[in-house]
Amino acid sequence: MKSEGLPLHSPADSPHVLLAAYQCGPGMGSVSQIGWEWYSRLAARTPVTLVTHARNRPAIEQAGGACFGSDLIYIDTEWFAGPLYRLAARLFPRSPHAIFLLASFDFFVYDREAERILRTRMARGAQWDVVHAVTPVSPVAATRLHRLGVPLLVGPWNGGLGVPPAFVEIMQQDSSWLYPLRQFGRVMDWAVGTTRNARIIFTATRTTRNALPANCHTRCATMLENGVNLEVFSPAPWPAAPSATQPLRVVFVGRLAPFKGLPLLFKAIAQVRREFPVQLAILGDGPMAKAWRREAVALDLGDDVTFHGACSAAEVAAHLQRSHVMCLPSVRESGGAVLLEAMACARPVIAVAFGGPAEVIDDGVGYTVPPISSSAVTEDIAYVLGDIVRNPIAWRRRGEEGRRRAEQRYSWPMKIEQALVWYRQLLTKPSAPTPADFVAQDPHWGEA
Repeated sequence: MKSEGLPLHSPADSPHVLLAAYQCGPGMGSVSQIGWEWYSRLAARTPVTLVTHARNRPAIEQAGGACFGSDLIYIDTEWFAGPLYRLAARLFPRSPHAIFLLASFDFFVYDREAERILRTRMARGAQWDVVHAVTPVSPVAATRLHRLGVPLLVGPWNGGLGVPPAFVEIMQQDSSWLYPLRQFGRVMDWAVGTTRNARIIFTATRTTRNALPANCHTRCATMLENGVNLEVFSPAPWPAAPSATQPLRVVFVGRLAPFKGLPLLFKAIAQVRREFPVQLAILGDGPMAKAWRREAVALDLGDDVTFHGACSAAEVAAHLQRSHVMCLPSVRESGGAVLLEAMACARPVIAVAFGGPAEVIDDGVGYTVPPISSSAVTEDIAYVLGDIVRNPIAWRRRGEEGRRRAEQRYSWPMKIEQALVWYRQLLTKPSAPTPADFVAQDPHWGEA
């Protein structure tokens, strides 16, 4: 992506941003896409130097390379990252989250090397007005870039989420016993002083903010780590209203990993299909794909469930536009870009009220199921599916409200504009601005 209609920056009045994005590249996964959106869109608005991992170089070059004449700095720690990732993948083949936790130790090696290279650049005359570390999006990613002596912003971060007590069996499949490894990030934060020295910390949820040291809460501002491309994810008319003869069209989007809870949706569909037909489209791939295909067959859902595998953003949008509702039965979802994508397509959302979905989805745009137990979640999803059939107009209106919120709160241009306001405030105020400065300017600032 090179422009998408964004205005080119004017170097005379725009801050020069050192954008630190360990993960950054189109089509490389959700967090890498976040890094890419920040870089490609921010470079259209202000001078940017991107520092990122060398593994992202092929994807960036395939997309056209440096955006808008920006500078690129690649940090190569693959000598450490490659073997670490392969080891993690062998140890935990069914748990992407466990693989991520172990492989993320490479970040600290990368960050140290990035500081060294950037100091060398500064000694040769390079200058930046602000440093913004946008990926990783986890608060365990303690960066030492504040040591460059340039105002540092970090985030949006999303993390600090505990293990839901009602779904122990599901979380054991996801190697949840490894989650305490995240404490290493807190140790690193104490050692390198990220939260102590960051001027602004963007936090996606209240859970994330509350998990951070209390002495940095006044420097926290709410901003979701995800955004949505309103051009790709656009609204479309609802399909024919579901009925006893017209199937209710449901979409699931996500990696097929244990915590995504897809069998809970299977069982709900098995309950309601005696009353009305349902068609479920599953978009995504992962370690549970074979097991969940077998489970769908065992529940006699073979004709009602279609596994489409990994899909492009355009394909996801097309499926959402053909659906009545998007259901994400994930029992531990920190964020959920798919929530915003469904809303942008004017489709209501059903999700479990734990983590990010509990703060993004309400009765105005869908429904969140209380995380009481697996059986309770199944029963509640089944009831909601029936309510869509009984009250289609009300659910269509929820989808329309979702689109309105996506436009007003969650679009990428809106996020970039908010960030630019913070950058300029940091350069003009002798002390760090606070969230109150922005609420006074925009009553919708930071709404989730």
